[in-house]
Amino acid sequence: MEVIHKIGRRKNAVARVYVSKGKGNITVNKRDMEDYFTTGTLQYKVRQPLAMTDNVKSFDISINVYGGGVTGQAEAIRLAISRAMCELNEENRAILKPGGLLTRDPRMVERKKFGQKKARKKFQFSKR
Repeated sequence: MEVIHKIGRRKNAVARVYVSKGKGNITVNKRDMEDYFTTGTLQYKVRQPLAMTDNVKSFDISINVYGGGVTGQAEAIRLAISRAMCELNEENRAILKPGGLLTRDPRMVERKKFGQKKARKKFQFSKR
């Protein structure tokens, strides 16, 4: 098996995932996954597609991720790993699709408008 390369996005985060045969090592930006994502929920999000397809200990995954915050990065990685699992075995699609792991979340930050404090919030109005 050669290296499988997939991209996942969420908000402003972009994750590039490289999947190869191995023992289950996950490195994010040349750091161990447990060092990069310190909370259990973020680690769970990254491992979720592997756990659902029973591939936790079968692949080494190298990840380059940039942009956004830690939650957006974790969810971008989850999407990229899910896409890679589908390319490995088409039967994985039936497992991951009902969980919503193959859906690109389109929600982005709304831009700030001129004459306003934020995207929707206005400056304080003074009657007098």
